[in-house]
Amino acid sequence: MVTVTASTVLAPYAAPAAAAGSDRLRLVALSARPELVTADDVLVTAAVPRGKPLDAVRFTLNGADITGSFRADANAHAFTGLVDRLRPGRNHLVATAGPLRDQLVLTNHPATGPVISGPHETPYVCTTDRFRLVDGGTLGDPLDADCSVATRVDYAYRSTSGKTLPLPDPAARPDDLAWTTTLTGQTVPFLIRIETGTVNRSIYQISMLHDPATEEPAFHRRSPGWNDRLIYTFGGGCRRGWYTQGTNTGGVLDPQMLGRGYAVASASLNVFGNNCNDLLAAETMMMVKERFVERYGDPLFTIGWGSSGGSYQGHQIADNYPGLLDGIVVGQSFPDVTSATNFTLFDSRLLEHYFTEVAPDTFSQEEQRQVAGFRRWESIRNLSDGAKRLDPVAEFPTVLLAELRYHPQTNPRGARGDVYDHTVNVYGRDPATGFARRALDNVGVQYGLAALNSGAITPQQFLDLNQGIGGLDIDAKPTAQRTAADPIARDAAHRTGRILFGGAGLAGTPIIDYRSYSDDAANGDIHMMTHGYATRARLEAANGDSGNQVFLVEDSRYGGFSLTSPTLRYALTKMEEWLTAIAGDDPRSPAHQKVVRNKPGDLTDACWSRDAEPRKIVQRLTADNAGECGQQFPAYPTPRLVAGAPLTDDVVTCHRKAVDWSDYRVTFSPAERRRLLEIFPSGVCDWTKPGVGQRPLRDTWQAFN
Repeated sequence: MVTVTASTVLAPYAAPAAAAGSDRLRLVALSARPELVTADDVLVTAAVPRGKPLDAVRFTLNGADITGSFRADANAHAFTGLVDRLRPGRNHLVATAGPLRDQLVLTNHPATGPVISGPHETPYVCTTDRFRLVDGGTLGDPLDADCSVATRVDYAYRSTSGKTLPLPDPAARPDDLAWTTTLTGQTVPFLIRIETGTVNRSIYQISMLHDPATEEPAFHRRSPGWNDRLIYTFGGGCRRGWYTQGTNTGGVLDPQMLGRGYAVASASLNVFGNNCNDLLAAETMMMVKERFVERYGDPLFTIGWGSSGGSYQGHQIADNYPGLLDGIVVGQSFPDVTSATNFTLFDSRLLEHYFTEVAPDTFSQEEQRQVAGFRRWESIRNLSDGAKRLDPVAEFPTVLLAELRYHPQTNPRGARGDVYDHTVNVYGRDPATGFARRALDNVGVQYGLAALNSGAITPQQFLDLNQGIGGLDIDAKPTAQRTAADPIARDAAHRTGRILFGGAGLAGTPIIDYRSYSDDAANGDIHMMTHGYATRARLEAANGDSGNQVFLVEDSRYGGFSLTSPTLRYALTKMEEWLTAIAGDDPRSPAHQKVVRNKPGDLTDACWSRDAEPRKIVQRLTADNAGECGQQFPAYPTPRLVAGAPLTDDVVTCHRKAVDWSDYRVTFSPAERRRLLEIFPSGVCDWTKPGVGQRPLRDTWQAFN
């Protein structure tokens, strides 16, 4: 009996903006999709026809009158209200105005989740007592087994010396309090309100400028310091990112963001060093944003902001759960968790094992580098170490007790620390082992093909390598046999968006991809230029162009993804312009056309030279390293690309073809030809075809049970 976790596709519903100008009485849930309401409440708006008086409108919830929960807006001829005290499961909200009637079925889920991500992961370690607040204290012990805490509000301020400090007394302004002018022109004291609480077993924080001497902000009473826009920050990492609540968020105290008037939100499960599961991250972000809208109001738009593991989340949430993010600024980017990065780490582990254990001293360092493709030879070992995310025993969060951890001999039923078991609700379990199925494959891959054809390695080396490279077993141990993907996991990876498609929600999302160049890092680095080009290639394959994506590249002098970089500050400014223009455009326009049409005219691909005074060089950045930007910041391939894989790097299992001798720029002897056919008895990868089971993402907003 084969078992697999099932997914369902949630029915589409009208976006909140559709309520405006309605010619009938219409209810729209603002803070959540009606079937995904959490924590017993939801913010709802009701559009009323201009010919119907507002005092004629009545609201009931499960038959009880709740008209008093709604506030009238005479200018918009509408009502908005926080509908609370929802019962678990289905609730019926009805609006009437004489003969006019509309209703919403609101399905209420627990604040602790799950909602769309499937059954909770176990074990799960609460860390509220380790989560540091702005004053240095912690949240203390959790209130329940779901790691909940009471919601609290703290205040901080920005000093004239440029420091963010706890506010000793909310009733008194410090002498060194700084002031700021937001992008909407409001000049306000730099006083920061920080809300901290828990949803979905995650610690969240929401910050915004607000003076504690004034009334508390609410959806109907917005703080003068808020510019009506939200930034949601995503944290990086992946290794050890499982089985724990985490002790940090993506950060909500950036002075550049707050100083411009943005509200900033994040949660501990949106840091991939705590949770390397994009589905769980999407669910958490969905619930935190719901909390934000209910408390503070619907933002004009929401910007996703994150680097490395944060870029996974920006890309995948925007594509798979459209509407949560309106635009994304990503750094050190990868397309997704499942494909390009894991393929590169997997191949690096195999190459390092081959070069050091199977056939040492048979390839020079330069020959090894040519086979791997990387700019630096050191990347092979560096990325092989990064493959620990594929290894169920290599790395765990320090808070997870040793007796809870998987070990094949001493604790075979323990928690497995790898990306596949952490995402088992999508991939399902192999009934033979009980472990997660894996979307990982190298059958038919001709390692070092481009190095062979360029003359960097000999036919003998090419044959020896491909005969001896092998694969990794379910415990990430080397095997003589190649690794074949579980077909159920492979198909699920494509069907559910675990492998980024790029033509769903992302097609209508502005993307600014900022890269602090690191291909030349002394010890090698996974954050390679080619991964950004992989995303671009997917956008072009799905949408016909990549007009909604812009690359901005500079060297690492500013320390990565930090708003200390003037380039990154420019990116935030341009994203603001881009999204503001889209917000003012015709909502009926096709999303991709609208996002391309509204891109600022001066926002183009560019790099900044490595001079002491960097020069901006405007040119389209391409994977062939053309132009001055390509010379200063060249992209290098991965082992899979050297083997002939497409730039999209999204093929799990390749279709195979018979060996075609015209693919090789070398002459094999008759014996070498026979050997090559023996090494690849089922054929070699045909990279001209999509992967087995690969298909466009047809369904967004999938939920798992």
